Amino acid sequence: MALRLEDKKAFVKEINAVADESVSVVAAEYRGLSVAEMTELRRDARNAGVYLRVVKNTLARRAVEGTEFECMKDSLKGPILLAFGKEDPGAAARVIKNFAKDHKALQAVSLSTGGQVLPGEQLATLADLPTMDQARAMLLGVMMAPLTQLARTLAEPPAMLARTLSARGEQDAA
Repeated sequence: MALRLEDKKAFVKEINAVADESVSVVAAEYRGLSVAEMTELRRDARNAGVYLRVVKNTLARRAVEGTEFECMKDSLKGPILLAFGKEDPGAAARVIKNFAKDHKALQAVSLSTGGQVLPGEQLATLADLPTMDQARAMLLGVMMAPLTQLARTLAEPPAMLARTLSARGEQDAA
């Protein structure tokens, strides 16, 4: 069923608003996926906090105009879906990568984050980025390491003295 002009304008406006709020986007070709597989993909995306939408190419090009994803316009060809990561830059890439492991019909065409367009082959690079919680944990570990080492260093002389006195006491008792 063809969309009316008003529907197309509303659709473009919706996608543009989502693009303005997002930090990354993955464009993937879905040719060959069944309806059940697309439903499963949508469910996975929804659970990961990713906005996923099948978009016609002309509407997709108009929707990304004026956003940091405008650099993707030339790569939007063929039957595509757009997956927007709203908070986590790697969320959309992880959803597409994990789903594509079992469904070879889903192919990443391009992706963009930070105003840069990357080829679909770079999907794993973006998907392997740590989540915000993982990044915080890594930062906290790096910040805590010197303090932990200092505490061990300060605690070692008294512990060494206690071990020495204990060993001396055992020697005298024997």
